[in-house]
Amino acid sequence: MIAGCSTAGRSPPSGPTQLNLIIVTETYAPEINGVAMTLGRLVDGLAARGHRITIVRPRQRHESPRFSVTQRLACRQIRLPGVPIPGYPQLRLGLPAARRLRKLWTLNRPDLVHVATEGPLGASAITTARRMGIPVTSSFHTNFDQYTRDYRIGWFKPVVAAWLRHLHNRTLRTFVPTRDLAARLEHEGYRNLRLLSRGVDTTLFNPARRDEALRAAWGVGPGELAVIHVGRLAAEKNYPLLFRAFDAIKAVQPRAKLVIVGDGPLLSACQRERPDAVFTGFYTGVSLARHYASGDIYLHTSITETFGNVVTEALGSGLAVVAYDYAAAHEFIRPGDNGLLAPVGDETAYLAAADRLAREPALRARCAAAGPATARLLTWDAIVDRFVADLLEAAEEFHRTLPAGTGPATLAPQPSASSS
Repeated sequence: MIAGCSTAGRSPPSGPTQLNLIIVTETYAPEINGVAMTLGRLVDGLAARGHRITIVRPRQRHESPRFSVTQRLACRQIRLPGVPIPGYPQLRLGLPAARRLRKLWTLNRPDLVHVATEGPLGASAITTARRMGIPVTSSFHTNFDQYTRDYRIGWFKPVVAAWLRHLHNRTLRTFVPTRDLAARLEHEGYRNLRLLSRGVDTTLFNPARRDEALRAAWGVGPGELAVIHVGRLAAEKNYPLLFRAFDAIKAVQPRAKLVIVGDGPLLSACQRERPDAVFTGFYTGVSLARHYASGDIYLHTSITETFGNVVTEALGSGLAVVAYDYAAAHEFIRPGDNGLLAPVGDETAYLAAADRLAREPALRARCAAAGPATARLLTWDAIVDRFVADLLEAAEEFHRTLPAGTGPATLAPQPSASSS
């Protein structure tokens, strides 16, 4: 049992049932990545429950450079200056914004600030909230310290790891997506950890989306294997192993086809290395679901994910998954039932698992049938409800510890003309 991480048996705290909540993030829709997708699901769920949500984020590339506030379908959005992330020009890093945040939160004081990403904008939001006496929580979405190895700056890992621990320990709660990650972070000195898992929309990601015409467009004939991978084409995704695993499959099934759904800084290099593969670009929604469901085997080679939404989406879509025994795969794959696992970092075992799926059609069929049943247990409603209860608990705990006569007296939202 991870201290501070279990939510079993806890009742939601007493008090207000609605929050005026600020979410600070470096990434949000229409950007396409796991963090943006997760935040979109959480915001939709929170808004449906009557909570007032404001997203604070950097302006995206296509947006006006002037400061602006917009009201979107599920939430209000405040866009602040940012700069392109080195190596990821399609994503932007938020800049410190303490003065702007203080002004905004003085006009319309939130009940709680939740920081979803650990960039300069998120760090300044934590400092500002603490100075203003506003409860603040955070999420650990990305193993930035693990990325240092993939970008050949491994010597910098201790600095990044110390920075992340310091930043998160300044918040009331750090939300993590898996119990396995919570155990690691607790061992590294993180405090007040809580579980915030990920759901799967099984009305979207399910085997009924399979499209034989799409398979034919990939060059996959009846009875032939389509091997799928969905994700950002970047160094931390471990594409060298992905390609070797596909070669192991192709040695058994010579007409197998590798289909990579995504985009990223390594796209051109991967296309040059694998002219035999199909590179589709990014897809979302029903189009993405069709691509998943039209495959047979899903290869997930990363060991830097904090969760890996693609794993559970692939399970829901009826694919036989090969992954390292890590993150979402560790939580939800039962080896030999709904997928195969290899010990983390054991490339020989990973390649053997890929080879086994290529050789055993009965195993592939068993995994394809069992995956959707696993995904149906992972509902976003339950995840959002638990998240709300944990936020309310954190806010009440914060106010109980305030000295008498300081800070807002209750959690009740404070109306302001600027909040409309």
